[in-house]
Amino acid sequence: MGYRSTRGRNTIQTIAFINQKGGVGKTTTVINTGAGMALSGKKVLLVDMDPQSHLTASLAIVHHPDKTIYEVLKGELAAADAIIKRSNGLFVLPSAITLSTLEKELKGKKWLEILLKEALKGIKGYDYILIDCPPSLGILTTNALITAREVYIPVQTQYLALLGLNHLLTTFEVAKRLNKPLEIGGAICTHYDSRSLLNRNSAQEIKDFFKDKVCKTFIRETIALAEAPSYGQTIFEYKPNSLGAEDYLSLTKEILERE
Repeated sequence: MGYRSTRGRNTIQTIAFINQKGGVGKTTTVINTGAGMALSGKKVLLVDMDPQSHLTASLAIVHHPDKTIYEVLKGELAAADAIIKRSNGLFVLPSAITLSTLEKELKGKKWLEILLKEALKGIKGYDYILIDCPPSLGILTTNALITAREVYIPVQTQYLALLGLNHLLTTFEVAKRLNKPLEIGGAICTHYDSRSLLNRNSAQEIKDFFKDKVCKTFIRETIALAEAPSYGQTIFEYKPNSLGAEDYLSLTKEILERE
């Protein structure tokens, strides 16, 4: 995945987490999967490609206003110079609201779809790069899809969970024409409550849609996952014995095993 070489020689596996719907737990999944990987001894870079900067804010990242993914994509700054160490094994390439102006500013220029891929070419020393995409299917998400080798799709187990996924998969197929190794790694069921008939039915619909691509681990609905960002912490820092920590540790192991 990503800028791949033989293992042991700077193998970086790059995964994009996408869903054009908001509120599905995408950023929460990127943060806590990355943190789980770091706890497993991996060196992980989280890339915030969302102008809303929820990943950056959720980890209480204090960054220089001119050292974000926006400047990196414009070619004004090397990616390595914007990366911030969050904790042992976990690093962040932060975002800012200025990222929302990028497409308009660069309108008419060629190869806008590969800005992120080119920007990350010089990045070395990481085991994984996890990309948090915005809740849209515009140029920023396209950049992520062309950079990644694999895609994971968090899907909320609620009514209309599958709404818009056909459009998402069409975007995926278009990106695959420019990035032939790109594959769907899995769909992740989030906000799950086994006591709810609606949740169970929605989970079955997701399984019917994605077949064997659905991850075995379901992320259960828990208040700790909603609270952790307000403290700028991962779920493992905030409440390591919570259901959320248990679920994301399980999901992390599942993703690592799939690799």
